[in-house]
Amino acid sequence: MTSPWKKLLLIFLLTLFAGFISLPKEIRLRFHLAKLSVDKILIRPDLNISLGKVNLKRSFDLRLGLDLAGGSHLVFEAETAGLPNENKEAALTSLRNIMERRVNLFAVTEPSVQISSFEEKDRIIVELPGVGDTQEAVELIGKTAQLIFSEPTEEESLVEGEELKYGFISTDLTGADLEKADVTFDQTTGKPAISLKFTQEGGQKFTQITKRNVGKPLAIVLDEEIVSAPIVQEEITGGSAQISGDFTLDEAKNLTIQLNAGALPVSVKLVEQRTVGSTLGAESVSRSIRAGVVGLIMVLAFMILSYGKFGLVADMGLVVFGVLTLALYKIIPVVLTLPGIAGFLLSVGMAVDSNILIFERFKEEKLKRPFTDALEVSFGRAWDSIRDANIATLVTAFILANPFDFAFLHTSGPVRGFAITLALGIGISLFTGIVVSRNLLRVFVREDRK
Repeated sequence: MTSPWKKLLLIFLLTLFAGFISLPKEIRLRFHLAKLSVDKILIRPDLNISLGKVNLKRSFDLRLGLDLAGGSHLVFEAETAGLPNENKEAALTSLRNIMERRVNLFAVTEPSVQISSFEEKDRIIVELPGVGDTQEAVELIGKTAQLIFSEPTEEESLVEGEELKYGFISTDLTGADLEKADVTFDQTTGKPAISLKFTQEGGQKFTQITKRNVGKPLAIVLDEEIVSAPIVQEEITGGSAQISGDFTLDEAKNLTIQLNAGALPVSVKLVEQRTVGSTLGAESVSRSIRAGVVGLIMVLAFMILSYGKFGLVADMGLVVFGVLTLALYKIIPVVLTLPGIAGFLLSVGMAVDSNILIFERFKEEKLKRPFTDALEVSFGRAWDSIRDANIATLVTAFILANPFDFAFLHTSGPVRGFAITLALGIGISLFTGIVVSRNLLRVFVREDRK
């Protein structure tokens, strides 16, 4: 088996796996032929991978945005009455940024978090696409995680069974001294826990607290509740600690998100909570999809009419591009909105653009050298143009996506969705245009010429 055949086999297996993921959850099979009648619903099984104690199960359902599938609409009112006017704007901006960060850590893609001030009331409007049950999100977004370490008081009392009962008093070690929180697992019990890494000053405080409380419990208080009170066995240095309460994995993740996101700068209360339908009607979505399909068919036809068998190979690469892209949307996952679909359709044009550059270059090279050599040279010399054009587009998509949340580049959720789908499409189009199409041409077109 030659090298191009091996590569084509790997591409085929990759496309087959991506095709499995891209299939909808349910496929209705219905047809009537003479006396043969079939009416069944085929269900695509979930992907279930077990690696030791880790069990990974994914359904790979396509997630649609607020404009296509609806979601949740939450309105929080900020208590800014006691703030001076010069501090109010900064507090609201900080509040919006923290809420947006919490929503993103909650794995909700393309959220909309906006400030609304009307009749001396300051509100934060949060829209969560694809989230039907909002209660968990409400608790996560609007809650202030207050972490305090408390040490036992001087007084001790005996209870039944001669067990010592301690009273606790708060120390100066709080969540403000926290540098980072991560989900981990207790080495003894195997249950989810939260590891804490303190700042340099916080680490020094923690060392002093454990030094004076050896043999006594140290209470870890989160939101006025003692979640853990381990006995200090020795002085702990290094600025690290662990909260090992009776958590589920989801509870540990949510607490970690709250601790990493920080406390809200002002208090908030939920004043409105509702589930909303899609802002675009079903007819608008249907028309958009129909227009995309027509455009895709026209691109396929154009390539065949313009380049013959070369165009047919490019079309095969475009089919692979579509399957891989849809699978990647489900794996990440990407929440698709109408601007996101526009980014995908734009990347379809970019997917065949590289093939056009290569084919046009081939027309010139085949006049100077043998067919097979001209084919290889065409790919090599067209690569510089393909690379530079796609890098320029990727830079634009990177700026629109604003992954580092620069204030001067603040972009809305739909704009980010457009940028993300466009960037993913460009990346996959480079793979299909250079790798997939090249190996298809090496195998089929070369053999056809022999």
